[in-house]
Amino acid sequence: MIFIIAEIAQAHDGSLGMAHAYIDAVAKSGCNAIKFQTHIAEAESSEFEPFRVKFSKQDATRMQYWKRMEFSLEQWNTLKEHCDEKGIEFMSSPFSNAAVDLLEEVGVKRYKVGSGEVTNFVLLEKLAQTGKPVIISSGMSSFDELDKTVAFLKSRNIEYSILQCTTAYPTSPKQYGLNVIQELKKRYKVPVGFSDHSSSIEACIAATTLGAEILEVHVVFDKEMFGPDAKSSLNFPEVTELVKAVNNIQIALDYPVDKNNNSQYCELKKKFEKSLAVNKDLMKDHTLTFLDLETKKPKGYGILASEYESILGKRLNKNLNKWEFLNFEDLIG
Repeated sequence: MIFIIAEIAQAHDGSLGMAHAYIDAVAKSGCNAIKFQTHIAEAESSEFEPFRVKFSKQDATRMQYWKRMEFSLEQWNTLKEHCDEKGIEFMSSPFSNAAVDLLEEVGVKRYKVGSGEVTNFVLLEKLAQTGKPVIISSGMSSFDELDKTVAFLKSRNIEYSILQCTTAYPTSPKQYGLNVIQELKKRYKVPVGFSDHSSSIEACIAATTLGAEILEVHVVFDKEMFGPDAKSSLNFPEVTELVKAVNNIQIALDYPVDKNNNSQYCELKKKFEKSLAVNKDLMKDHTLTFLDLETKKPKGYGILASEYESILGKRLNKNLNKWEFLNFEDLIG
C-alpha cells in the first residue's frame, strides 16, 4: 500500500498541546505517519537568515522563529510515545546534526531530508552514520545534484527513496511536475513518491495513478491558521478524503483488468447487445438494404448487429412485419 505522511511542519506554532492535537487528528485520518520538523535554532540558523515568507509579527528574525519552534528532548519523547499509542509512525526532519542526535535519542525508523538539505553532505553524512533509511525531497534539486546525492548515499550503503516535489507554496497545476515521477523511477530504480504543497487532493491522486509509492501532504486544522504553510496545506476532511481515494486507487492498480478476456460479461452482453430487425413491413423476395435495418434487444433473437454487412443484398424468403427480428433462415441463399 502507499505510505501516506501527514506533514505538520510548523503548524503547531511551537505549542506542545497543539502538536499532540495534530497526532490525534492524523491518527483518525488514516495516514500512516505524522511528520514534524526538528529545529535547533543555534545549530541550524543565524541572525542573517531571511524569512521565506514574512508572516510573523511576533518574531523579529527567522532565527527567533526557529527558537520558538523548538521542543526539548522530553517533549519530543512525549510526542513519540503519543504516536506509538495511536499506532502511527513518528517522523521528523532534522535540520542540523544536533537535531539528528536528538532524534536518535527519541527513536525514529527513518529520516526525511527536506528540499534545502539535499546537497548538505555534512547532514547526509550524519544521517548515513545512523544506518537508517532516508527519504529525499527533490524540490529544489536538478538531476545533476540528485545524482551526486544518490552516489553519496550509495557509497555508504544507505537505503533511500525520492519524492518529486516543487518548492512553491502553494504549488499551481503547472508546477506539479507529475512527469518527474516516472523519470525518477527509471533513473534511480528506487521507491519514488510525491510531496505536495498544492492545497488540493488532485495532485496526490494523479501521482498515485502514475506510480507514486509515498505521498506527503501538509495538513492544518484550518487553512486560515497562522504559519508559513497553512495556505499550502490540506485540512482534515480533505486528508481523510485523500486517504480513501488513494487506497481505492491502490486496490484498482493491484487488480489490473485483462481486456483480452470478457467472459465475465457473457450474461450482460445477452441483455445489452442487440439483434437485427427490420424497420418496415417487407415482402417476400425484397432485397435488403441498410435502410431496412434496425437493432433491438436482446442479443440472440436475430442476426448479430455486428454482422449486418453479411446480409446486405440478400433476398427475403418470406414476408416480415415491421420491427420483426431478422434471422438467416429468413433469407434466400
